[in-house]
Amino acid sequence: MYNSMYSVVRTIHNHHHLSSIWKGKQLGVLLRLSSTGTGARANQSSLSAPMLLGVAKLQLQATAAAAFRRNGTRRRPLLVPVPARHPSGASAGRFAACFVACLLALAAATVLALTLRRLDPDAASPRGGGGGYVVVVNTWKRYGLLRRAVAHYSGCAGVDAVHVVWSEPREPPEALRRSVLNCSSAAEVRFEVNREDSLNNRFRPIQGLRTDAVFSVDDDLIVPCATLRFAFSVWRSAPSAMVGFVPRMHWLADPRSNTEEFRYASWWSVWRTGTYSMILSKASFFHKKYLDLYTNHMLPSIRDYVTENRNCEDIAISFLVANVTGAPPIWVQGRIYEIGSSGISSLKGHDLQRSRCLNKFAAMYGHMPLVATTAKAVDSRTSWFW
Repeated sequence: MYNSMYSVVRTIHNHHHLSSIWKGKQLGVLLRLSSTGTGARANQSSLSAPMLLGVAKLQLQATAAAAFRRNGTRRRPLLVPVPARHPSGASAGRFAACFVACLLALAAATVLALTLRRLDPDAASPRGGGGGYVVVVNTWKRYGLLRRAVAHYSGCAGVDAVHVVWSEPREPPEALRRSVLNCSSAAEVRFEVNREDSLNNRFRPIQGLRTDAVFSVDDDLIVPCATLRFAFSVWRSAPSAMVGFVPRMHWLADPRSNTEEFRYASWWSVWRTGTYSMILSKASFFHKKYLDLYTNHMLPSIRDYVTENRNCEDIAISFLVANVTGAPPIWVQGRIYEIGSSGISSLKGHDLQRSRCLNKFAAMYGHMPLVATTAKAVDSRTSWFW
């Protein structure tokens, strides 16, 4: 009987593909059946074979279930997936890392800026005493722009004074004078009032200048103070040259021709070729001696031409400086901001009129004094590409 039961157990095991735990419990089931004693055998003897098989099957199933409950937990770690990180915790960690990195970058930038300021000899230049420069602002009926320009330039380090070139028919209104003076944060502000409306007025000598350097600028153009300091340092290395931010070029109208006729080339020509021969006076440094040379020693016919045509005073000063030095101007790389509306340079036929100026002035001088160059001054402290 027991042999037949064992055979049944093996059949059930093979049929259900029981695990190794099941195999380990087979012998225990048979032993429990055999340990019930004589009374058990007597009871079992009264049972039919099918009933015994049913009892054995139920007992084996119960034993297998108990074994699974006791030992199944040891297998569970193999089936449980690795728990994912809590999304909110991960986001908080990334945010903290980014925040710390930003703080470190800000600290490094601050240290660099302070270091550069200590190394900048112009940042602490005293006002007056010939060590700084004056700003000469040319304006015409744009009072809001004038106030903004004066407020900006009067606060730049190294600026000794701001002079406003006034060429309007009437005197500056008292309210405008007060508002402009109130805009000044540090430097002295003066109005240079002219009786005649002429573009030549921006180059008239100014009495009582305490500096050699003059920065000529239009009222609608803002140059950041740091950029202005760098340009001033470039000018100090070549005080006879014109140094500034707006380059232009002259070209032969027909290189194959025997006659020297020139054409004016705007910014796009400079951008394309990297060549220039003029720096416009709308944003440039030059020595104060050129104010006297322009007004009192340059050919009067050139000044008359400027007054009649209301154009080309910047070309005239470029001719004058180049004729004195025999050298090209210096273009300074730097960001500048035009805050006003377009002027006469946006009018139709502007370049054609400028070309006429080139040829007219060259004829008056008897030669072309302008010298072309491809050199450009760049602040290596702020330029990361070599």
